Amino acid sequence: MMAPLEHQLIIGGDSRPAAHGRTTTDTDPHTGEVFAEVAAASVDDVTAAVDAAAAAFGEWSRTGALRRREILLRAADLLGRHTERIVELMAGEVGGTRPWAMFNVELAADILREAAASTTGPRGEVLTSSDPDEWSFALRQPAGVVAAFAPWNAPLILGTRSFATALAMGNTVVLKPSEQAPLTAGLRLAEILREAGLPDGVLNVITNDGADGAEIGNALIADRRVRRVNFTGSTEIGRSIGIEAARHLKPAVLELGGKNSVLVLDDADLDYAVDAVAFGAFMNAGQICMSADRVLVPEGMRAEFTERLGKKVAELPFGDPRDPNTVIGPVIDEAAARRIASLVDDALDRGAVAHCGGRPPEGATYRPTVLSGVTPEQRIYSEEIFGPVTTVLGYETVEEAIEVVNDTPYGLTGGVITADTRKGWEIARRVETGIFHINDQSVGDQPQAPFGGVKDSGFGHFGGRSGVEAFTDTRWVTFRERQAHYPF
Repeated sequence: MMAPLEHQLIIGGDSRPAAHGRTTTDTDPHTGEVFAEVAAASVDDVTAAVDAAAAAFGEWSRTGALRRREILLRAADLLGRHTERIVELMAGEVGGTRPWAMFNVELAADILREAAASTTGPRGEVLTSSDPDEWSFALRQPAGVVAAFAPWNAPLILGTRSFATALAMGNTVVLKPSEQAPLTAGLRLAEILREAGLPDGVLNVITNDGADGAEIGNALIADRRVRRVNFTGSTEIGRSIGIEAARHLKPAVLELGGKNSVLVLDDADLDYAVDAVAFGAFMNAGQICMSADRVLVPEGMRAEFTERLGKKVAELPFGDPRDPNTVIGPVIDEAAARRIASLVDDALDRGAVAHCGGRPPEGATYRPTVLSGVTPEQRIYSEEIFGPVTTVLGYETVEEAIEVVNDTPYGLTGGVITADTRKGWEIARRVETGIFHINDQSVGDQPQAPFGGVKDSGFGHFGGRSGVEAFTDTRWVTFRERQAHYPF
């Protein structure tokens, strides 16, 4: 057993211990052993991080767009050079398999490149003025200090997304990564950005003990110098983040949970549909906000589809994330495995059928599971699974299937598998999701696209022009060529 890694906070460009000297552990999901020991921040550390970000804002916001672009592009290249180290970190910290870790590196690098391209993206306007002696402008400017909250499930992707566009726009950032991924969702990224030439204080990282999460998060949001908030994670915590941001009148981008469906039409290529659903449901052990929890299949095709999907999933290699052949690794911890098992057990007790899996967890490992016979009375019908389980539901008409797709408080993503593009477009216009894919499954992310959900899946968007607008303020500025005349 290797000695646990040790990491401190990153504030103002310095690595420093927590103000009160406390630390907390980061556990390997597969082995249950301590993987790393990190500083456990206090509210004093939050204030110090915001101090550093606020002090760096003036100079960074005035740094030329091409210089900011250069740093972000260099960071993207450095990320690629550190691929093997990141594969090791993700396996030990979050149980990420090699394919998932490499995808994280590739997409995180692309997010940095897209952010670099957006440095010249803010567009102002020359406005028509009611006074011929006055010029009127609408300007987009950096907002200030950004509070960023990054989750553990796609740590490199979502850690990078939480700050990349904000930095590109000239903001400074205090990043609080998940307690379950402090290295890959925060500290390692900050080290790479610093290596790329990012000035001290522009990106600060505070790590904390899980018991202190709410206190640390609320203190960060409440600081008057923080002008934007972004959070990716569960709807439950996201709701509390949104309420706290609203109390302090701070705009927030919230990307939250999902209960996502893939709709298979009767003209679909069945081989393609099975492969697409297997990927959409089981990539990263189903621990993606976009994972396909529900697959809707015409009743006449349901039995064959379910049998073929169950057979494919049962043959997927699972277990040790360090084995390069593993497709499905462990879930984040034993508590998560027990929660997933409770959903499946409840469904089986109420009449559902397991076509593979459905067995008790082994530590944090839960065998990939395909269920049919799921009904609204079962918890798994409505609750987000966030694990290696999917459910197959039959339908008689497309109208009925669309009703099921929309029968959830969530509205993040979805997909339809069909050979008829026209039918796909008709369905896309009627489903209540922020993202939808025609002739594809539910998991998809591109850094130039507006990424966000509706309903209980959050509000606001990361990516593309929407991301630029999220992390800038619009200001109205005028100047006069001649002196004005006043009534008194």
